[in-house]
Parts: sequence; C-alpha cells; structure tokens
Amino acid sequence: MKESLKLQVLFASFIAMMIAMNLLGVKITTIFGVSVSVAIFMVPFTFLITDIVAEIYGKKTATQFVITGVIALFVIFGFTALSVVLPPNERYPHNDAYRTIFGSTLRMIFASIVAFAISQYHDVWAFHFWKSKTKGKYLWLRNNLSTWVSQAIDSFIFLILAFYKTATLFDLAFIFKLFLPYYIFKIIFAALDTPLVYLGVWWLKQKSSPPLKIRRDRGEL
Repeated sequence: MKESLKLQVLFASFIAMMIAMNLLGVKITTIFGVSVSVAIFMVPFTFLITDIVAEIYGKKTATQFVITGVIALFVIFGFTALSVVLPPNERYPHNDAYRTIFGSTLRMIFASIVAFAISQYHDVWAFHFWKSKTKGKYLWLRNNLSTWVSQAIDSFIFLILAFYKTATLFDLAFIFKLFLPYYIFKIIFAALDTPLVYLGVWWLKQKSSPPLKIRRDRGEL
C-alpha cells in the first residue's frame, strides 16, 4: 500500500471515529457497574491515530488532522441543527423522537468540539514534548503520558459543557463523580491500545513494493 494511501486510511478512520462518537455517544451503557457513554470505545482511537501520525509525519501533519477534525465537527453541528429545526413532512411521524435524540446531540456536539480541539492540541504538543525529552525513545511512554493528560482535559471539559445544569442533579460535585470512573476507563483503554501504536507506526514505516516490470523482449517478469 502506498504511503499516501496509508495516511488517507488513517485520516478517514479519524473522521469516522469523530462522527460516530458524536452521533452515537448520546446512548449510555453500563460497564462493570459504571454508567458511560458508548463513545468511550471511539474517543481513545482519535488520540491513538494522532499519536501514530505525529510519530511518523511530525507535529504539523498531526495538527492538520486536528484542524480538519474541528472543521468536520462544525459541519456536523450545522447540519444537525438545520435538520432539527426544519418542519417535518406530514408523512413523517417520528419528529418528536428525532428532535429528542438529535436535539440533545447538538449540545454534545458543541461540547465535543471545544473538548476535542483543546485536548487534541494538547496531545500533539505533549507527544512532541515527551519525544524531545526522551530523545525519540520510549514510544510507549510518550504515547501514554500525552494521552492520559489529554483524556483528562477532554473528559472534564466535555462533561461540564454537555451536562452541567441540564438537571438539578448535575452540579459540579456530581459531574466530578461521573468524571472519575469515566476517566479511569479511558486510562485503561489508552494503556491497552499501546501495542496498536507500535503496530500503526510499523505499518506506516513499511515501504510499498515497487511495481513489477515486464521485460518485453523476453516476455519475462
């Protein structure tokens, strides 16, 4: 696979994870007795991808991923808002359910945009900070150190903007209670995906095989 195509695959995966976590993340599930958004399965992969890209292509390319991701979230936010406010056709009987699901998604998308932008910029900066400190060694260390702090930033900002004062129960103390187990899960996922960072870096470093040339004079390869 060509190097440019590999980068496009990572970029497509990055955008897909962002769209999925914003449109599907409104659902709450339970893992080991802890209530978490289903987006918890997708968010770690966005940090994983930017770390892989940053390792091979540098800070500039990783930052371009983040900028493009923020633009994509704004586009999703705009079209979601438009879709919610447009009046339904008389043949469409599910408008109330549609507004309930995607109306609540609007606040989550806005919260996600802010949290994503700040945490991902920090992640790219921190990854290169630790890369400089470790002189390019210990990929597992800089991957985890940058991701752990970035995940904390992402989780706290998102929970505050998405849920603070949405109900009487959602004060700062309650949000902090939500934050701790949610963040612990993210740390665990970040540690578990460390082998994937090495796999992704190895994959990007592999050179594509040169095309086979046909010797026309002998009809041989």
